[in-house]
Amino acid sequence: MIEPALYLIPVQLSEGDLAQVLPQANLALVSEIRHFVVENVRSARRFLKKCNRDIDIDSLTFSELNGHTPPEDVAAMLSPLEQGEAVGVISEAGCPAIADPGADLVAIAQQRGMRVKPLVGPSSILMSLMGSGFNGQSFAFVGYLPIDASQRVRKLREMEHRIMHDDQTQIFIETPYRNNSLLADLLKHLPQAMRLCIASDITGAGESIVTHTIKQWSSLHVTLAKVPTIFLLYK
Repeated sequence: MIEPALYLIPVQLSEGDLAQVLPQANLALVSEIRHFVVENVRSARRFLKKCNRDIDIDSLTFSELNGHTPPEDVAAMLSPLEQGEAVGVISEAGCPAIADPGADLVAIAQQRGMRVKPLVGPSSILMSLMGSGFNGQSFAFVGYLPIDASQRVRKLREMEHRIMHDDQTQIFIETPYRNNSLLADLLKHLPQAMRLCIASDITGAGESIVTHTIKQWSSLHVTLAKVPTIFLLYK
């Protein structure tokens, strides 16, 4: 019988065979959980069916936790765990609670002394860092850069300072349809000798993790439209 705990369940980053990116133990474990906190119910149900076609989806309970969830509603999602039942957390992609609203639920579980069990799975942030050739001892994930042009340039200058003075890799993302405009800003405002790693479609059929200088990228005419991508900067 599964141990009562808050299970943080990674999901695939790209379409494909689950067995290629998730341990078999994960696939077996999710079949035993009856209560889930998810970022999107529809995609979570689809993921669970891929884990086990025999899962009775309609017998499961789902609570939705995303950017629209009122903070006061989060704690109640742990009610099954308080009653001795396991709860699983599923985000849209990658690992729950990493750049993900699931962190709020984990924080409450920790405050209440509940067991939290993260499961093994793909993290686009760490996998891109692994493949970049950049400093893996000191790094920062800064999420999304500002949309406003002047604020974005200011953020790029701040990251440049951290790279040069703190020897720290800078990692960030963008909404896929804005990837190309972000890349254009990077090429325009960053030093030519700075290195940029572009990591796209990680674990997918079109996976690409490539590092060049800003000067080299400027001559390649790359297009990243609608492809999930992680950007990394280092000296």
